[in-house]
Amino acid sequence: AKAQGGGMLLALLGWISSCVTTFVPLWKNLNLDLNELEVWNMGLWQVCITQEEGVVECQAHGSFLALPPELRISRLLMCLSNGLGLLGCLLAALGLEGWRTCEDKPGRKRQLLLGGGATLGMAGITTLVPVSWVAYNTVLDFWDETVPDIVPRWEFGEATFLGWFAGAFLAAGGLLLACSARPTSPATPLAPAGRQAPAARGLTGGHHLHPKNADLVI
Repeated sequence: AKAQGGGMLLALLGWISSCVTTFVPLWKNLNLDLNELEVWNMGLWQVCITQEEGVVECQAHGSFLALPPELRISRLLMCLSNGLGLLGCLLAALGLEGWRTCEDKPGRKRQLLLGGGATLGMAGITTLVPVSWVAYNTVLDFWDETVPDIVPRWEFGEATFLGWFAGAFLAAGGLLLACSARPTSPATPLAPAGRQAPAARGLTGGHHLHPKNADLVI
């Protein structure tokens, strides 16, 4: 029960963090050298500019097809991850020991836990892949020697680290839930108390071996 509770908590934290990562415009940060008080933040859906007075102006990306490949695929994978995370949490919740659903069918509860754990593991992978891909391209662009040094470069945003934690939480929660699914072993029927095995009945009965009979047996 503790493993199931811990796995469910990690799964919920991972799913919520994944949803936040999907929609916040903090995947990349850019500080302009000419105007250090102006910070640019880029996400999967929009670009925001934070000025000195604290004013934030956001503008949505243009055409979906005009986006870089990593942003286009990251949108699809993150939305898929959010759906898989929600489905995995629902399946795993129905298979928990505390719920009364399918109490008379322990095999069904085990299947729900295994299915929920596998789905959460897939959600973790579909979160880690786009976040790591965007981070990898950010590193390549940052150290690109063909770009002059005076050109500002994008750096990691807060959503990158949040996405890594989200993917790890989803994968760990799914693993815990899948491992907590106990196999259902059929109960072995007990022998009736009134019956005894022939050997036991012969030893406990009223027939005793006399010494002379024992010699014949030997």
